[in-house]
Amino acid sequence: MERSSFTIDLGAVRRNAETLKRAAGAAELWAVVKAEGYGHGAVDVSRAALDGGATALCVATVPEALNVRTALREARIVVMGPVGEHEVAEAGAARLELVAADGRIPEGLPVHLKLDTGMGRWGLSELPAPTRDVVGIMSHLAVAESDSGFSAAQIERFRSATDGLGELTRHLANSAGTLRYPEARLDAVRCGIALYGISPSGGDPADDGLEPALRWDSYLALVKRLAPGESTGYGRRFVADEPTWIGIVPVGYADGFRRDMTGTELAVAGRRCRVVGTISMDALAVELPEALAPGTPVTLVGDGVRIEEHARVAGTIGYEIATGLNTRSRRAQRLVRDG
Repeated sequence: MERSSFTIDLGAVRRNAETLKRAAGAAELWAVVKAEGYGHGAVDVSRAALDGGATALCVATVPEALNVRTALREARIVVMGPVGEHEVAEAGAARLELVAADGRIPEGLPVHLKLDTGMGRWGLSELPAPTRDVVGIMSHLAVAESDSGFSAAQIERFRSATDGLGELTRHLANSAGTLRYPEARLDAVRCGIALYGISPSGGDPADDGLEPALRWDSYLALVKRLAPGESTGYGRRFVADEPTWIGIVPVGYADGFRRDMTGTELAVAGRRCRVVGTISMDALAVELPEALAPGTPVTLVGDGVRIEEHARVAGTIGYEIATGLNTRSRRAQRLVRDG
């Protein structure tokens, strides 16, 4: 029996792309598939996103782009992160589009100029005159999910700086910007987290018509009864104050179930159960309502158990949980379906 299994529903990715395309209105939908498609599999989700209406794919690095290019020979691919001088020729041969964010504008291949409108990260303070290779102007919203005032200021700065630039494609909105700010949609939107059915604001993705695409299943490998005063796990962080049944699930932080997710809930045979004690490298414990048989199914993500819930317990965001899952190692089975 596999320790756990990840199931990626490409049908959900495709439907999420369709939902985001409707939200984008007249703008193009560009799918962000960096970090191995947010842990979902870059090539698989790229195909699904294109089938759902996306017209371009966005990645962070040239190696990521080359991986996608091998499978999708005709797709439009934009590399959004910094590119070394030694990578430019390879990028040109692979028909990639690059982003200029530090004043250097590569020659001989399509380039997008990135303006820093408030993110304070990659980006130019002022836009230079576009060269003949420049095909687009972009920026990035810093707090689209939480601060409408600052987002409005970024949108206004970008629009003011790019008005009158003719045929160049302007793209600014991320997932939250696409869903929340019509004025940010412009010519194209770049959607990542929402494509995978994870809420950019940490809420319920169904509120925006999105479907989680990833499911994570395991099982109870061991069931035992703790007497009062007995504990489970390193550091004795959970000590039973009454007779307590616990189940051991063969998943831990090496699989992406982080130590700071103690206290979150999983579904054991469909019933919510709390994770207790210290999460180990290869195992975690759940408090059970009663004695259950070893082999009883456990759902870590899916059937209403959401990545957003785990992120709240860990004090982080769904992006970090999703990209930290060890979905492509031999520790777990990876299944792809199109439902």
